[in-house]
Amino acid sequence: MMLAMLLPATYLAGSVNFPILLFSMLGRDDPRYHFSGNAGATNVYRQAGLWWAGVVLLLDLGRAVVVSGAALDLLPKQYVPWVGLVLVLGNHFPCFHQFRGGKGVASYLGFTALLSPVSAMISALVWLMAYGIVRIPFIASFFMMAVLMVGTIIACGYHPSATAGTIATALFIFYNHEQNIMDLFSSSHSDKRG
Repeated sequence: MMLAMLLPATYLAGSVNFPILLFSMLGRDDPRYHFSGNAGATNVYRQAGLWWAGVVLLLDLGRAVVVSGAALDLLPKQYVPWVGLVLVLGNHFPCFHQFRGGKGVASYLGFTALLSPVSAMISALVWLMAYGIVRIPFIASFFMMAVLMVGTIIACGYHPSATAGTIATALFIFYNHEQNIMDLFSSSHSDKRG
């Protein structure tokens, strides 16, 4: 019963897209109209700089921590990863913003911060190291997601339901980067030709 009430509330919380709201308050174009077309912290950084990207990141992380805290308080741990999936779904398909939002990486990092704090910290360090090597944010996010996925599965005691929810979330976030992957392959293919 509690899960049935928490999932719709989580989707609605995830549907509040902070970059879109922030840019609207600042009198700027919708962030989805420029650069990657994504309403996430990386695209905010490209358009408005580090300060505003940090604000957006903190808002995304904070919302996710609140949702994670509610899930941990109200549900058996094996169902908590499914709440994380719904949060990411809301972030990517926000009902308040024409169902075009972010990719869910920051939301999932914040969600995991309470569930598995050690893996959340390690994943942030892994992101920094991977980005320092490849200089491609979404590739660094894939490494971060792998750490978060393993940490969540361990934190939930390898329960089959929790494992399934965690893997579904990770696969969905990877899928959200499909265009990034295609762009990377097409640019490296054209580099080989030229």
